[in-house]
Amino acid sequence: MHEKLSGIYTQKVTDRKIPLVRSFDDQFTAPHSRYTTVKRKEILRNPDLIICAESDEAGVYLVMSVDGKRIFVFGHPEYDRMTLNEEYKRDIGRGLDPAMPVNYYPDNNPDKFPLLTWRSHANLLYTNWLNFYVYQETPYELDGNDDTEA
Repeated sequence: MHEKLSGIYTQKVTDRKIPLVRSFDDQFTAPHSRYTTVKRKEILRNPDLIICAESDEAGVYLVMSVDGKRIFVFGHPEYDRMTLNEEYKRDIGRGLDPAMPVNYYPDNNPDKFPLLTWRSHANLLYTNWLNFYVYQETPYELDGNDDTEA
């Protein structure tokens, strides 16, 4: 990939039974900003990996190992409303000729305030990740014995 992929892309959940995407809509949006690509067919060749969400335009978005111990996010759910705007204007200021981020500015007008359309799913992704793959998998000793006492 030579041209930068930048914008807000529709993602599709591929398997609703996976706890990582529990309560997600069938489709949701997520920011992408990269010069690289992830090859879907290479992920599918690995029997230890599951594609959880992907986009027709931006490609693979969310992958995890079958055991849930490794989770890979190929977009930027952590971006705030203005991050793509700052990247775009930074690149223009550097004398580059970047493509305008797609599906980001109202009416494709970079003078308009970008719409924030991904925050709820981003928060849900991190909540599910911590709940189902960290919190519920971490053994806790609640019997009152504290090994940290001197």
